[in-house]
Amino acid sequence: MAERINLRKQKKFQARQTILNAAAQQFELHGFSNTSIAGIMQAAGLGVGTFYNYFSSKEEVLMTLAKNLREQVSKKILAAGEVKRSATELLELCCVCSAKLIDENRFILPLFISASEHSDKPEQIPQSLSPGFRELFEEIILRGQACGEFRSDVPPNIITEMIHSIYQTTAFSKLEISFQENIRLKVKILLDGIREKNFS
Repeated sequence: MAERINLRKQKKFQARQTILNAAAQQFELHGFSNTSIAGIMQAAGLGVGTFYNYFSSKEEVLMTLAKNLREQVSKKILAAGEVKRSATELLELCCVCSAKLIDENRFILPLFISASEHSDKPEQIPQSLSPGFRELFEEIILRGQACGEFRSDVPPNIITEMIHSIYQTTAFSKLEISFQENIRLKVKILLDGIREKNFS
């Protein structure tokens, strides 16, 4: 009996992962707006009705994919924090890691752009627009300000907005350098601007 339940759970997990993988592929190929649930399920090799056993909408699928990426970045930041990295190093790592994942999963980028457009009132960002990276950025920024590493005369939400705008401008950049390198260099300039000059 227990084996049957475990097998059923495993099949459910596999079906959910198949839908997520197919959705990521379809979002990458056609963009979020031009991807239909029917298209996702056709790519997954499953019936359309099966979709609703796992997700309520394609927006929920997109947010699940985004949060999976955020979790990967969060784990790297947590591991780095355990070896006593500075807030500057952690913020740079957070930006570089997220840039790598976004570069490999470009369908997430519009979430960054949407989140930056609502940055003046973060509490009003619809759940479907927030990939969850804002909290990671702000947590590191607040930590840096608390220990005197980052300037405290600039509110953390302003710095977060600047970080989001870096991804936005880089998405449309015509420079002949990679997306990741473009982000890395811009973040380096931003970090030089927010770091307290006398911090040691």
